[in-house]
Amino acid sequence: MIVGLGMAEIVSAIPTSGGPYFWAARLAPVKHAAFASWITGWFNLLGQVAVTTGISFGLAGLISTTATLNSDYTPTPGKTIGIYAAILISHGMVNTFGVHILRFLNDSSIILHSLGIFAFAVAVLAKAPTHQNAKFVFATFYDGTGDPGWSMRASPAYVAACGILFSQYTLTGFDASAHLSEETRNAAWSAPMGVIMSIGVSSIFGFFLILSLLFSIQDFATTVGSSVGQPVAQILLDIFGTNGAIVLMTLIMICVWHCGLFSMTSNSRMMFAFSRDAALPRFFHQVDARFQSPIRTVWLAAFLSFLLALPSLGSTVAFAAATSIATIGLYLSYGIPILIALIYPNGYTKGPFSLGIMSRPVGLVAVAWIMFITVIFCLPTANPVNEQTLNYTVVAVGIIAIFAIGGWFLSARKWFTGPIRQIEVRHGDTVVSEPVFMGQEKI
Repeated sequence: MIVGLGMAEIVSAIPTSGGPYFWAARLAPVKHAAFASWITGWFNLLGQVAVTTGISFGLAGLISTTATLNSDYTPTPGKTIGIYAAILISHGMVNTFGVHILRFLNDSSIILHSLGIFAFAVAVLAKAPTHQNAKFVFATFYDGTGDPGWSMRASPAYVAACGILFSQYTLTGFDASAHLSEETRNAAWSAPMGVIMSIGVSSIFGFFLILSLLFSIQDFATTVGSSVGQPVAQILLDIFGTNGAIVLMTLIMICVWHCGLFSMTSNSRMMFAFSRDAALPRFFHQVDARFQSPIRTVWLAAFLSFLLALPSLGSTVAFAAATSIATIGLYLSYGIPILIALIYPNGYTKGPFSLGIMSRPVGLVAVAWIMFITVIFCLPTANPVNEQTLNYTVVAVGIIAIFAIGGWFLSARKWFTGPIRQIEVRHGDTVVSEPVFMGQEKI
């Protein structure tokens, strides 16, 4: 929430589909604007692609698990990748041909993620034959990182820090409000409120959901060692039986499908803005006249997300790595503008959403937290560490860092001048802009 508050204040002042990389250019001194924008944009692009990967690859795993509940289906990495490809294609098709129904799908997603998940959690609690006590839920430590686990090789604190990953990953993507701000009315207020609300609502519902599952575990050893390979599915099997578990797993999968869909929507808008500003080839800066969609960036997002999941064919920690990459990439892109705003507080005029005297303390805590998780999420989470369990997050993040920094000094510094100034010229439902560059003029 601290990071979200820092971001909300900035997006209120600078609402644009470019999001963090545009903020970096706007907040930095003119001579550093293009470099700040370039670095931030590439980390944001990495995070956006990895988020889409994490969501949709996770959905593929859920489909594979559910298929085993009432059949002789046997999941394999190849089959899971095939399911994953089909999911990406479905998201790409909707974002290509169904842009006008995205609003209605967004409404249905809100209902599913609020009323649907609330009903799910209540049903689990109500139907469970027995319930765990509060001591088990809040005071039981489980390592789960191998034998011996990292709590023995390092410390329980190390395991707890690694365990932050999935909750931190869940609270990403709130910059979507910024990426869609050019398609939003009164963006200077509605975009920051979208950031805050998405974090707050997700936290409340997520906490309630995980508590309902933990209190409803019937046998802990059976749950963590489940033959279906999915603890949540095992909890549902123990409570509802096979048919009931399939119904509720289907509800979860529908919710996750919606998440993946809108992740690709946000991803494609960011890439559209990045190509508009020449960081990506201008080939991708195009809105289809018939379908009113940036089709080329939609399918670029799908393709890159597919590539990022290919290591799963030879890795047992691919999903954890994808979520680590997503979390680090996005939070670094969130943190750079916040850091620049701390260093140059007079570089912009605050919008209607302002933290006042709390602006600097919030920014300092946000930057410190992002530095902490960037280190922690690159560390191994399974023991022993080998080619199957290696956390390749540092490789992916390192490649982007080297490419972005090296590319800047070797080439981009000669031609990349930063984001272009926003002029409201509309092609269908998407705002494009005339070429006045931030590196040449501050707005």
